[in-house]
Order: sequence, then structure tokens, then C-alpha cells
Amino acid sequence: VIGECILSGIMSVNGKKVLHMDRNPYYGGESSSITPLEELYKRFQLLEGPPESMGRGRDWNVDLIPKFLMANGQLVKMLLYTEVTRYLDFKVVEGSFVYKGGKIYKVPSTETEALASRAPLDPQDIPKCPSQEGP
Repeated sequence: VIGECILSGIMSVNGKKVLHMDRNPYYGGESSSITPLEELYKRFQLLEGPPESMGRGRDWNVDLIPKFLMANGQLVKMLLYTEVTRYLDFKVVEGSFVYKGGKIYKVPSTETEALASRAPLDPQDIPKCPSQEGP
């Protein structure tokens, strides 16, 4: 799906007319963003619907698969070229988290964080970090 989106974006920027068609009531297949919030509740068969405390459903846009982009990668350059960045907000990732055993754990991003972490890590999952001291 992303390939078609990029191709249609490039064609549109170059003056071509593009029509997108999708069999789902939301755009983007399995990696889509669903809006309004009521559609997300329908997708996961949650009968009660979103609580009123969450505000208007159209104010929400939920990614089924969160996306990470390399800051200087080709995809970012294509997004800039096709001018879709006026519809996007970029944010620096402050941390990654996992949900395991009913608790949320921060995924360590440095050797120091890994050693101090209380996250349920298997020592075999921790890569050997190169020494900061040099030869």
C-alpha cells in the first residue's frame, strides 16, 4: 500500500490526476490509520463504543501499526518532495515501551539503562555493547 501511496503522491505533484480506491471503510490496509474513533471500536468489535470523555471521534487518528521513519531516510525525502508533510506531524521518539504480564516496561536504549532496568529481560537478548574506552 505504501508503494501505491508514494507513486500516486509523486504523480500528483507532477500534475497527474489520481484516484484512490480501497475496499475497506478506512484507507491503508492493515497498516492504516483509522479515524473516527468509532471506526476503531467497530474494527475491534468493541460494542460499547468510545466514552464521551474522549471527545469527538473525528479528533482521533489511530495507527494500527505505528510507523518509525529514519530522520534522513529516503521515505522522509519523498514525503517532503510530495508535500504531504503539511498533513503530518513529526515527533522525536522519547522511548519505547512493552506490555508484559500486566505491566508496562520501558525498553532500555543504552547499556546503562539496560543494567539498571527492572524490565523482564533475558540476558541473551542484550547485545554486547562495544567498550566506550577504546583499545
